[in-house]
Amino acid sequence: MQQTKKRIPKRTLEKIGKTITFLCTLLMGIVVFTIILMVAQRGLSTFFVDGVSPVDFLFKTKWLPSSTDANGQAYVGALPMIIGSVSATLLAILIAAPFAMGAAVFMVEISPKFGKKFLQPVIELLVGIPSVVYGLIGLSVIVPFVRSFGGTGFGILSSAFVLSVMILPTVTSLTVDALNAVPDYYRQGALGLGATRWQMIYHVVLRSAKSGILTALVMGMTRAFGEALAVQMVIGNTAVIPTSLVTPASTITSILTLSMGNTIFGSLENNVLWSLALLLLMMSIIFIAIVKRIDKKGR
Repeated sequence: MQQTKKRIPKRTLEKIGKTITFLCTLLMGIVVFTIILMVAQRGLSTFFVDGVSPVDFLFKTKWLPSSTDANGQAYVGALPMIIGSVSATLLAILIAAPFAMGAAVFMVEISPKFGKKFLQPVIELLVGIPSVVYGLIGLSVIVPFVRSFGGTGFGILSSAFVLSVMILPTVTSLTVDALNAVPDYYRQGALGLGATRWQMIYHVVLRSAKSGILTALVMGMTRAFGEALAVQMVIGNTAVIPTSLVTPASTITSILTLSMGNTIFGSLENNVLWSLALLLLMMSIIFIAIVKRIDKKGR
C-alpha cells in the first residue's frame, strides 16, 4: 500500500529559503567583520603597544625590525614596500589595459562569434593558472629578458610584466560586460547618423561604457596590489626604495609572505607585519570604495 507524501506548503518553503539565505549572508558578514577586527587589532599593536609612530612607519625608509637605532627605536619604515607595491600595480595596469580593452572591443564589436567561442575561453583559462606557475614563467623568461635592459632582471618591471598577464582576464571580462551593457540602439543611432564603425565604437560605445571600464581597471589594480607569490619570485625582495625599474625592490605582500613565518607571535617584528597587512586591507577597502563611487556615478 502506497503512502501519500505530504507536500510542504509554498509559504513554509519561502520561509525556509529566506531563513537559509539570511543565515548565509549573516555568516559572511560575521566572517568579514572578524577578519577586519583581527587584522586591525594586531596591526594597531605596533602603535599602541610597541610605541612606534605611525608617521615613522609610513614615511621612514629603513626596514629592519630586529634592529634599533641610538634612541632604541626599531627600523620599521614601510615606505620602500609602499612605493614598490604602488609602482608595480600602476605599471601592470598600464601594460594590461590596452590589451584588455582591445580584446574586449574585438570580442563584442568586431567578431562576437569568434570572440565568444575561442578568445574568451582562452582568456578565462588564464584565471585557472596557479600563481606559482606565473612566477616560474617570470623567473625563467621575463627576468632574463628584463636583464637585457640592465641590472639583475629582478625588480618592478619584471613584476609588472607578470602582474599584467595575471590581471588580464579580470580587466578583459569586466570590460566585455561593460561593452555588452551598452544598448544596441546607441550603435544603430550612431550608424544611422552616418558615423563609421570605428567612430561609433570610440565616440558612442566606449564612452557609454566608461564607468564600467574604469571599474574593470580598478578591480585589476586591486588584484595586482594583493598578489604575493608570483611577485615575490621576480621582484628581488630587497626592502629599499627602488632607484629604477630594473633594480631589486619589494612589495607589501612579498615582505609579508617572506617574513611572517620567521617571527614570534606578539613580538614587534610580528606586530609590524600585521601593520603591513592592515595597510594592505585598507588599500583594498579604498579600491572597493572607488569602484562603488564609479558605479554610483555611472548610473
